Amino acid sequence: MNILKSVGSFGGLTIISRILGYIRDILIAIFIGTSYLADAFFVAFRLPNTFRRLFAEGSFNSAFIPMYTKFKNKKQSYLFANSIFNFLLIILLGFVFLCEIFMGGVMFIISPGFVEDPNKFEVAKTLSRITFPFLLFVSLSSFLSAILNSNNKFAASAAAPIILNIFFIISIFISSAYDKSFVQNMSLAVFFAGIVQFLILVFCTRKYFLPKLGFNFIYLKNIKDFFKRILPSIFSSGIMQINILVGTIIASFQSSAVSYLYYADRVYQLPLALTGIAVGTVILPVLSKSLKSKSDKIVKFLQNRSVELSLFLSAPAAAGLIIGSEQIISCLFGYGSFDNESIKQTSRALEVFGYGLPAFSLLKLYSNFYFARGNTKFPFHVSIITVILNIFISILFFNKIGFISIAFGTTISCWISIFIYKFFLKKDNFYEFDKIFIERLSKIFVCTLIMASILYFQFFYFSYNFETAGIYKLFYLIFIISSSIVVYFALSLLFRSFSIRDFRIKSI
Repeated sequence: MNILKSVGSFGGLTIISRILGYIRDILIAIFIGTSYLADAFFVAFRLPNTFRRLFAEGSFNSAFIPMYTKFKNKKQSYLFANSIFNFLLIILLGFVFLCEIFMGGVMFIISPGFVEDPNKFEVAKTLSRITFPFLLFVSLSSFLSAILNSNNKFAASAAAPIILNIFFIISIFISSAYDKSFVQNMSLAVFFAGIVQFLILVFCTRKYFLPKLGFNFIYLKNIKDFFKRILPSIFSSGIMQINILVGTIIASFQSSAVSYLYYADRVYQLPLALTGIAVGTVILPVLSKSLKSKSDKIVKFLQNRSVELSLFLSAPAAAGLIIGSEQIISCLFGYGSFDNESIKQTSRALEVFGYGLPAFSLLKLYSNFYFARGNTKFPFHVSIITVILNIFISILFFNKIGFISIAFGTTISCWISIFIYKFFLKKDNFYEFDKIFIERLSKIFVCTLIMASILYFQFFYFSYNFETAGIYKLFYLIFIISSSIVVYFALSLLFRSFSIRDFRIKSI
């Protein structure tokens, strides 16, 4: 198996999805900007979208794959998987039904600041009732994605979210053409995209698994074990999404803050899709199978190379977000209703998130080092510490610096979690740096430093071109980023800070 190729396939399709997401967000920024309607929609979309990311970006994989791969034959694997599917269906149907009935209470919990504005609160509640069933379909889609990932098939699961962004874009154009409500049509787009995405994954998974509805639950002990694992796994793998949800709750007390954080989140999620999510998703099934075969040497090698790859990609991306935060936000969203104040505030949040990008990426990997061993409890404990720290920092400084405290809380708490993971991974003899990693880490740092200097100079040299409101400033941004990427990879080849051959391993 070529791990780098799988990461490229998964990450490439995820990036396509994120690019379409940016087109969607540019259109949203143009037509509704950071108004109260934008805040209401982002809250309505945040809840089901948070669950989408919780399931799709690792938590389901981390609980399901280690158990699914342990069965001796395909029949046993199928019976276990089908029982899980039916259990999930029953639980999700009940959960969605209850939330639809008590949506007012749900809105009060996730956006308490909206209560002061009854109009905004009612709009958010109405839109949430439309978007929330998306949770059912996307969660079942994540289950099917885990089946595909277990069989080293990553493309379909990475491509599925593209459907959501296509539906979004179509709904915005329809709303503009026929003078309809943007937020209502976008909410309907979320609902229908969930159905289509699920049906496509059913088709793609049919070779390995085709669900059969029923109540004949076999391997009940394994099913109980799975649900014991998935709850802490959801909390652990989805720590970034939980932090974002916590941030949304706190930000609801400041006007437009929900929107500022949403747009900043959209930007740093692009590199995170490749540096953390793609690497973590691909490495988990390979690592689980290696542990099963007791290949300790391969396990250690895989862990070091995956961390190395994550830092190789996230370090220059972090430098880019920190140095060019204002220019990036201006080029991506600075049109129409998205005014200069929106650009300034969103870029402040993005800069702080940039400092945390390597930590966000490594969290995906370090938690997987435990998940692959069937241990979901320790990552769960670390996640509790992370969330408590995030809440404490966010609230402590909110009155002084406003919503930026939320970005600081997320970044600082995640870095502290990385140090906790590293300490206990070494203590438990699960992972330690090898000589190759230490040598390449210093080279990655040097290459990033040189690239960052060139990037800073280019942003300074072309600074006048970013002051315009015209869309052609986007081409300057593309040129600057592209040339910096070329410089970084050229330096990496020169210093030999990365080796493609390390990621070609025999199938396990």
